[in-house]
Amino acid sequence: MGRLQDKVAIITGGNSGVGAATALLFAKEGAKVVITARRQPQLDEVAAKIREAGGEVLPVVSDISKKGDADAVVAKAVEAYGKVDILVNNAGVLEEGLKPIDRVNDDDLDRILDINTKGTMYCMRAATVEMSKAGKGSIVNVASVAGVMGCGGAAYVSSKAAIIGVTKHTALRFAGTGIRCNAVCPGTIVTPMVASMNPANLDADMFGQMAKHSDLKVPPCMPEDVANILLFLASDESRAITGQALVTDFGGTL
Repeated sequence: MGRLQDKVAIITGGNSGVGAATALLFAKEGAKVVITARRQPQLDEVAAKIREAGGEVLPVVSDISKKGDADAVVAKAVEAYGKVDILVNNAGVLEEGLKPIDRVNDDDLDRILDINTKGTMYCMRAATVEMSKAGKGSIVNVASVAGVMGCGGAAYVSSKAAIIGVTKHTALRFAGTGIRCNAVCPGTIVTPMVASMNPANLDADMFGQMAKHSDLKVPPCMPEDVANILLFLASDESRAITGQALVTDFGGTL
């Protein structure tokens, strides 16, 4: 308890799955949490759970693929709490199926890059302005093992690989300033987003290729597994760690 005492943390995609689990855990550890997503009812449900547990939370509806919205989330956090200590970029979407590069859909590509990559960068840009004023901060990006191994649809893989690249860029940009940036790269996570995928829409060729490079007997991550790692990277306990992309898949891709 108290590992994030009096820190202010923004968590994107905070309405379900990893984002909700992270918000609950961070609040339990003493952080004032700002959760943001596109759907108000789900945000309010998570916020109610945090308040019931004695935590402090500010839900903000936004679409981070719009740079004005990302700026507004950071501005509202500063207005409410005076600072931003932590940014967890968790918001993300999957494509419908596992379309490989020779069958990638243009609409999928635009939508996924707008949210997963550009949205993450918009939030990082806004947050680093505030963190620079204080001379400290921790950014943790939720990428994916797909961005490391290439195991997924082409649009999703490219979006998550880009997040790993900009994580390293940001760590280099702010090295020695007190601002850190790391990425967590989970394997399959049991979340509503993954559960809603229609098996009938999966590209059989791509799924078969992926199976060659993973151990399907290894268990998937639960949202709480990822949240625990995000907590460590957000906390001062990891203050010497920056620019790293940590694969968290129970060894499934080894």
